[in-house]
Amino acid sequence: MTTHHHGHHHEDMLSVEKARQQILREFEPLDAETFPISDSVGLVIAENVRSGISIPTLDNSAMDGYAVRSQDVTAASQDNTVNLEVIETIAAGSLPTKPIEPGKASRIMTGAPIPDLADAVIPFEETTEEDFLGTADIKEIGIKMAASPGTNIRIKGKDIEKNELVIEKGHIITPATVGVLASMGMSHVKTIRKPVISILSTGNELLSPGEELSDGKIYDSNSSSIVASVMLLGAIPKYVGIAKDDMDSVRDKLAEAMDSDLIISSAGVSKGDYDMVKDVMSEHGDLQFWSVRMRPAKPLAFGILNKSSRKAVPLIGLPGNPVSSLVAFEQFCRPAIQKMMGKTNLERPIIKAVLKDSIENYDGRRVYARVVVTKTETGFVAETTGNQDSNILTSMLKANGLAICPEDEHGKNPGDIVSVVMIDD
Repeated sequence: MTTHHHGHHHEDMLSVEKARQQILREFEPLDAETFPISDSVGLVIAENVRSGISIPTLDNSAMDGYAVRSQDVTAASQDNTVNLEVIETIAAGSLPTKPIEPGKASRIMTGAPIPDLADAVIPFEETTEEDFLGTADIKEIGIKMAASPGTNIRIKGKDIEKNELVIEKGHIITPATVGVLASMGMSHVKTIRKPVISILSTGNELLSPGEELSDGKIYDSNSSSIVASVMLLGAIPKYVGIAKDDMDSVRDKLAEAMDSDLIISSAGVSKGDYDMVKDVMSEHGDLQFWSVRMRPAKPLAFGILNKSSRKAVPLIGLPGNPVSSLVAFEQFCRPAIQKMMGKTNLERPIIKAVLKDSIENYDGRRVYARVVVTKTETGFVAETTGNQDSNILTSMLKANGLAICPEDEHGKNPGDIVSVVMIDD
C-alpha cells in the first residue's frame, strides 16, 4: 500500500453520482440488429412490432366437444337429451368441410376452427359421448345442456388483431415476449445489439487461472469475474488477457481491445501505480484518473480512446483489488452497459433492512458493505459477510446486497435501518 493517498482532501473526490453521471453522459444505445427470437431474451426491442395476422386466426373451439347451433339445443338439459346428427369430426389443424344445418352437429377438437353456421360448442362431458367411446364413427349425439351464442368459442383476433401494435419499441424481451413473437409467426426480431466489452488486466504479478503458480505471483481473478458480470448482463465479453507492466505490452493489449464498444481494464489506476499504464492509455485519448468518495473502489479511471476518430472507444479503469473491481463494476460499468443495450432503468433495486452487526466508516467515504439480506416475518435483515477488506474476495461470495453507510456518518450499529443495493440477479 503506498502512502500517496494521505493528505488528500475530500474536495478532490468525486461523489459516486457525479462519477456515474460523467461516465453515462458518454454512452448511448447502440444500433439495432436482427436477432433470432430464441436468442433475444433480455434484449430491447428496437421498433414497434405490429402483427401481420389475427390471433386466433379463425374462430376456434375452446373445448373438445360438439359444434352446434345454439337455437337447436335451447331445450337441452340433464333430464332432457336433444339428439343431433353428427356430420363430421374436425381435428385441430384441419378445416371443417360442412356447414351446420339445423339438427346437425360436428364433433370438434380444442383449437379446431368452428364450422359455418355453428355458434356454440358443447363439451363432451355434457353429451352422451361416453356411451359411444370405442365407437369410431358416431352417427348421433345426445346434447345435455343449453348454450348461448359464443359458448366455448375463441373469437378470431381476440388475443391480437391484425395490424395491432403488440409490442412497443423499448420493451425488454421476456420469455412471454418470445412466445408472443412466435405466435405471430416471427422467427426474428429487431433489437438493440449486444455490446462487445473488452476486458483486460495489467500487472507483472498476474497469472491466468490454470497456469502453474510461482512465488510472488497471484491469479488474476478480476478478469474472470468481470467476464461473468458482462455475460450476466447479456453483453458479449471479449477477454483480451493480461498486459505486463511495460509500454509495448499495454499498447498491444489496448490495440486488441479497440475493436469493441467498451474497454474495462482492471488495476493500474490508483495513485501509486506505475504511471506507464496511464501514459500508454493517455496516448490514445484523454484519460481522467478520479478518486471517488466510496469504499471500496476509490480509484477509477475513465476516458474515451481515439476520441477524434470514427472508432472512439470508452475505457473504464477499475481498481485492482478484486472486491473493489466488482463494486466499481456494479456502480459504473453495469449502468453504462445497460444504457448501451437501450435499457432505461439503470438502477438496482434498493431496499431497507435492519442491520444485524456494525459498519465502520473511518474516513468520510460512502461505504458499500457486502451483506447477506434475508427476509423475516418483520421485514428484511442484513448481515455483513465477515472481513470487509477490499482484498477479501470471499466477502463477495455470499453477498446478495451492498449496504450503504453514507459519507457523513461514522458508522452503522446493530439495529440501525440501512439502505441496501440488491446485487443478486
